[in-house]
Amino acid sequence: MTYNNADQNIFEGETISMKIRNHHDLWSGVMFGGFGILFMILSQQYQLGSSAKMGPGYFPTMLGGLCTFLGLIMALGAFRGSQREDRVAKVGWREIIVILSGVALFAALLQPLGIVVALIVLILVTSMASHEFRLRDTVIFAVVLLIMSYLVFVKGLELQFPLLPKFMTK
Repeated sequence: MTYNNADQNIFEGETISMKIRNHHDLWSGVMFGGFGILFMILSQQYQLGSSAKMGPGYFPTMLGGLCTFLGLIMALGAFRGSQREDRVAKVGWREIIVILSGVALFAALLQPLGIVVALIVLILVTSMASHEFRLRDTVIFAVVLLIMSYLVFVKGLELQFPLLPKFMTK
């Protein structure tokens, strides 16, 4: 066995490359594998049981094993030479912070100001994370989402959300 470069082995005329071709697949596999291992570790505090008589730890352990297996397959696929080379884009921290802020504001405003105001704030704040933000489109989306949320959550599921702010309902 002779070595050509740091990332290539030549063994009887065959080239083996260990270069990461698809970073998306690699990091997706690492994430799946990590969550799978975490599920398997955390589910060990529950009784496993058997396939015939499953305990409370059976499903999370098997699901964790499946996630770990899929993660391994995905991560190994990132090294295939037939893949086109693909890199992970820069993380949009601004967008992540804006969206998480909108969700946090929704949670904080839901009880005191009601679902109508909280949803409007959520939609306006999170839509600003988009580079294609247009106020007209956001207002149309907010109205449609308000109507759908009212029909599904308040009328359909009969959840006890305050609809309007407390000072408007007294």
